[in-house]
Amino acid sequence: MFKTISLYSGIGGLDFGFEEAGFETRVAVELDRFACRTMRLNRSAWSVIEGDINDVTSETILEKAGLEVGEADMLIGGPPCQPFSKSGYWVRGDTLRLDDPRSNTLAAYVRVLRETKPKAFLLENVGGLAYEGKDEGLQLLLDGIRQVNVETGTNYQPTWRVIRCVEYGVPQIRERVFIIASRDGRQFRFPEPTHASSKAPARDLFAPAMLPFKTAWDAFGDLPEPNDLEGLRVGGKWGDLLPSIPEGENYLWHTPRGGGMPLFGWRTRYWSFLLKLSKRMPSWTLQAQPGSAIGPFHWNSRKLTFQEMCRIQTFPDDLRVDVGRTEMQRMLGNAVPSLIAEILARSIRTQIFETPIDTPLRLMPPRRTPVAPAVKLAPVPEEYLGMVGDHAPHPGTGKGRAALGLPTAFDTKARRQA
Repeated sequence: MFKTISLYSGIGGLDFGFEEAGFETRVAVELDRFACRTMRLNRSAWSVIEGDINDVTSETILEKAGLEVGEADMLIGGPPCQPFSKSGYWVRGDTLRLDDPRSNTLAAYVRVLRETKPKAFLLENVGGLAYEGKDEGLQLLLDGIRQVNVETGTNYQPTWRVIRCVEYGVPQIRERVFIIASRDGRQFRFPEPTHASSKAPARDLFAPAMLPFKTAWDAFGDLPEPNDLEGLRVGGKWGDLLPSIPEGENYLWHTPRGGGMPLFGWRTRYWSFLLKLSKRMPSWTLQAQPGSAIGPFHWNSRKLTFQEMCRIQTFPDDLRVDVGRTEMQRMLGNAVPSLIAEILARSIRTQIFETPIDTPLRLMPPRRTPVAPAVKLAPVPEEYLGMVGDHAPHPGTGKGRAALGLPTAFDTKARRQA
């Protein structure tokens, strides 16, 4: 087993994938108490440090791991991503990024790297970290790694890539950036995608054949419908409208350009508003803090269960939680799909540690057939018929209320909570 230090561990998404590839989490550092409780419940052998990474010394981390400087095989972690999150652009038109005090977690990761000197490291974050023209967070990390080399005599030569997880067999459209390097300067090459949309154009004649995307049905189509729907019903103002939206559609179905009734303006809501999974498509990104009408929802017009969300995140099947719905959703929505971690860990074993694995991927969802037919649509409830009308579309990028400095629903909600 390769000895691993895990930072910003969350519920353990990265760790579960590395575990399946033969890596052992010696110590996990995490601030959130619910995530720490969940890790202890599921992995009693891990030494979990509950606290702010800025208050935890590298000496403490190494002591809890039973390691000396330079003995760790891997350092892995995903610093909190809110300063670089795509959702921030929807709300404000931009994000604070490096001016956000939460972005100092990037520097803390580099500090532990410098002081523990692992044989290799992997850092994960949202794709927004590497947005063209807005990649100051990525450049901060790369500069910090170069400085580590100067100060410690290491030779980390980082390689980074924005990965669409669905292109590697994860049944979820989720984009993350990964940075990987070896202490001895070996250049890491990211594995190439293995899956593509069935509608994608044919690749080069000599390129390997691509497998079709894994779907939500592949992820959990074998699970029975829960007997107790308490806590899974979609409430609020819009819950009763959800059964009138087809699988794989969202509120856009009920716009002048959709196939339903004109209840909303085109693109005047966030994409996940009333978003419903399709059995024949991958899931959209699970949200960490969704509102009452924010999906993705099950095709049976309800919230997803813990086990269904774990399947979408390609977590091991035996995970348990003893926390409430809000904490559970936040932990799962913030996590990394474990399958992508398993794939990258196998590549790290092959290229950096020269110990390849040739067995099938353990966390890859199976292809499930036959696929059940689509759920029959319900009519639009009478309570929404008064909304039928000529609704104007969104005026365009940079022209919405937030971009023009006008109050938004988000601002109104924030004032009510203050």
